[in-house]
Amino acid sequence: MPVKGSDKEKRTNEIKIAIPLLSCLDIKGKTITADALLTQRKLARYIRQRGAHYHFTAKNNQKKLFEEISSFFENVSWKANFTSQDKPNHGREETRKIWVTTELNNFLNFPHVGQAFKVERITRHQKTGKETQVIAYGITSKSPELATAEQVLRDNRQHWSIENSCHYILDWNYD
Repeated sequence: MPVKGSDKEKRTNEIKIAIPLLSCLDIKGKTITADALLTQRKLARYIRQRGAHYHFTAKNNQKKLFEEISSFFENVSWKANFTSQDKPNHGREETRKIWVTTELNNFLNFPHVGQAFKVERITRHQKTGKETQVIAYGITSKSPELATAEQVLRDNRQHWSIENSCHYILDWNYD
């Protein structure tokens, strides 16, 4: 039995509580974003059944999904569908690029995929000139008719602004 408050228990409980938490909210017409832990088929079906859309990150907890998306984007070379550059803030400049595709929609073993995406974030620290690059992959149930590449990138960015601002409070208040 897991120790109360252990990382394993927290991860397990987060997956189990997602649907009950959403069940008391009016999510119709909304986009539910989640990090890789909640990239779950059951949750995707539930969200679409309720008339909402999902925006999920793909990582190794869904190994095959992650490998299929990353492999696709590693083997194509086209210009990013959309690029955004932030004004310098806190001593850094960030450039974000997104590539989107519908070519994987019928191939991925995941319900209701409207687009798969790759996001590249390059951060340049003004003081040192050092650059860091982070690449993330994901899926959304929104088709290109419902969300342009710019909107998919905006959904991705909004997820992390919420995640970063709420995570500390949730961890401390709800253990």
